[in-house]
Amino acid sequence: MKHDIHTVKRAINGDVKAFEEVLFLEEKMLYYKALSYVGKKEDALDAIQETSCKAFLSIGQLQNPEYFSTWLFRILIRECYKLLKKRDRIIPYEENKLLMRLEQGRDEEIESFHLSEALSKLNSSYQTSIILFYYHDLPIQVISEIMEKPVGTIKTYLRRAKKSLKDDLERSYKLHG
Repeated sequence: MKHDIHTVKRAINGDVKAFEEVLFLEEKMLYYKALSYVGKKEDALDAIQETSCKAFLSIGQLQNPEYFSTWLFRILIRECYKLLKKRDRIIPYEENKLLMRLEQGRDEEIESFHLSEALSKLNSSYQTSIILFYYHDLPIQVISEIMEKPVGTIKTYLRRAKKSLKDDLERSYKLHG
């Protein structure tokens, strides 16, 4: 989301009202992104609360006000991962939506269990890149900034993850089909 740069700069300089204003504009994005990662409303709200607190305490370190949303999203992802690590679970996602995007042009319907199993086998970098790209509709450049990796690396993650998913799903259908 684009913010008024002047308001973000005021927040960086310690203006509490300005911080509340820019945070309020991100409220829905934070909730839906957190919910897609942690799966439970209560956990999503906990992640948002921690994100808000950490963002408030470190807003003075933000060097580029135009990247406020990306910076905030990075903090949120880290908080979601911390919650998931505590619960020792994989990243939840809306499988049907992801399936439709991964299997564009394919008529047969894939059971979400197979995709869930295949995604859980991916390493965390591949898993995160797939979820951010296909579920959150983020451009590769933004994913690169969030994951703090070069654009070429993100493209490689996506290509390898799709190949791995395709191979696992095809293997699964041969066994169960």
